Amino acid sequence: MIRIGAVNIDTSHPLGFGEVLEKENRARYVGVYNDSFRPDSEVEGFISRFGLEKRCDSLEELASMCDIGFIHGCDWDDHLRCALPFIEQGKPVFIDKPLVGNLADCRRVEELVRNGAVILGASSARYAYEVQQFLAIDPEERGEIVNVFGTAGVDEFNYGIHIAETIGGLMGPGAQSVRWAGRGDAGGKYCESYFIRYKDGRSAMFNTFTGTWQPFVITIMTTKTTYQFRMDSNRLYEALIHEICDFMEGKPNRLAGISTLTESVKVMLAATASRAQGGKTVALADLTDDMPSYDGRVFWEGYGAAAGKLYAP
Repeated sequence: MIRIGAVNIDTSHPLGFGEVLEKENRARYVGVYNDSFRPDSEVEGFISRFGLEKRCDSLEELASMCDIGFIHGCDWDDHLRCALPFIEQGKPVFIDKPLVGNLADCRRVEELVRNGAVILGASSARYAYEVQQFLAIDPEERGEIVNVFGTAGVDEFNYGIHIAETIGGLMGPGAQSVRWAGRGDAGGKYCESYFIRYKDGRSAMFNTFTGTWQPFVITIMTTKTTYQFRMDSNRLYEALIHEICDFMEGKPNRLAGISTLTESVKVMLAATASRAQGGKTVALADLTDDMPSYDGRVFWEGYGAAAGKLYAP
């Protein structure tokens, strides 16, 4: 049984992941460390709901009692602080989406992995069964991918990263540049559209939507035909947990390498930089620290203020 340590139970993911873990019986949460906005009563409720062994007083204590850490905090600027005690003890760590939100943290996480850290992540949509099923089709039958179009909606980055990661999972690495294509507004809500160019000539487009949940819908145009699917959001966590458990058990898995994960973050950073420049094409190689980034602490404050209760004591 794989022993998981949960760090900061901000979002609904610890609950959703825990429910999948109960059914799979391959892994379980055994401990929790929380210094975020969920009150003690909810931490105790989480412990009770999933039968955890204890609440730890430090990240180091949690890392020492588990096989892998799951970082669930919604302040992505705090993710590396939370991950380091696991890394220092030689433990793998899964960082929930978004992995990080700025270029400096992309470089830092890449360096940690070069130095031996095992960092897994981040979006469950990257590993969706529908994505796996498409990739399992013989390339001679399906044709070569020419363009992918995808949609997501709730907010720009915390949710938008899902669609950037999904496109990365389908296209593979090699995103070269991003261009903001425009914005549509109606009823106080808005949609942003972006165009990605790949080094080998392929392309992708994605829409983010702010103000309303939107499904993950993917259209893939190949050299032979067009495929389209809508992801079953009820099975996304299950698909991700399967891949993490396979990795921990030494089985073949589809988990992305760190440069692939940070490429998706850089796509989003290039997207917001392009928008700030009125739609100028921004190359990922030309990103700089002074370009726009995503503020995890600001998101955390708004999310915490609006968050409903998830766990009864």
